[in-house]
Amino acid sequence: MEMEAMIGTGTGEEQIPPGVPMSMEQHMLDKGAQMMQSLKPIKEMSQHVCTFALYSDDMSRQIETHHYVTRLNEDFLQCAVYDSDDSHGRLIGVEYIVSDKIFENLPPDEQKLWHTHAYEIKSGLWMNPRVPELLMKPELENLTKTYGKFWCTWQTDRGDRLPMGAPALMMSPQAVNLGMVKAELLKKRDDKYNVSSDALKTSRVELPEPEWLNPQADYWKQHGKGFKIDVETTDIKRREGVAFP
Repeated sequence: MEMEAMIGTGTGEEQIPPGVPMSMEQHMLDKGAQMMQSLKPIKEMSQHVCTFALYSDDMSRQIETHHYVTRLNEDFLQCAVYDSDDSHGRLIGVEYIVSDKIFENLPPDEQKLWHTHAYEIKSGLWMNPRVPELLMKPELENLTKTYGKFWCTWQTDRGDRLPMGAPALMMSPQAVNLGMVKAELLKKRDDKYNVSSDALKTSRVELPEPEWLNPQADYWKQHGKGFKIDVETTDIKRREGVAFP
């Protein structure tokens, strides 16, 4: 029964993690710590991107995602991924984004876990809420040549009230049936931000297509195979001279 309470139906209160509400004392402690600590990594988050992702092992499961992006250098970005952009948004995973230069030097088996961003951006699925499109054009042009690896650690779309089980590998939408974003999901997002994905697509038609997209990325498109992590029991590696009970 306790396990069932951690897996909701995906609506209403069942999406709220179990636990008692925050006390006034806790709010005050958090505010005090916030004033005295630097929180430098958080303050380096410079962009909010709203887009969509699909589960690698079940691409009928599609979710809206909110990526809060930190750029470590011109070739590497890291994103904290949430299920919404409101104050109670849940941290559901992490995405790493690398330039084509870095991606081409990854081992082939590693490349299979990554996805391309060109279609996602050119089609208007990837957008920066409330930021003028003209301002983002140079950034978008660079991002069309990047590759991402996104692990989902909390499957809130199935109603999980807590992060349950192993991380799930996520894929990027693509221009083929299995990879197309559901119309109702896209409309909900567009209505929320008062944008038109079709208009974004039209405005991006002149963004240059990458000259080369490595076929190891978006592995499912060529091979019809996804990836899934299973948790298994294994012997613990022992340090010399250390015995377990």
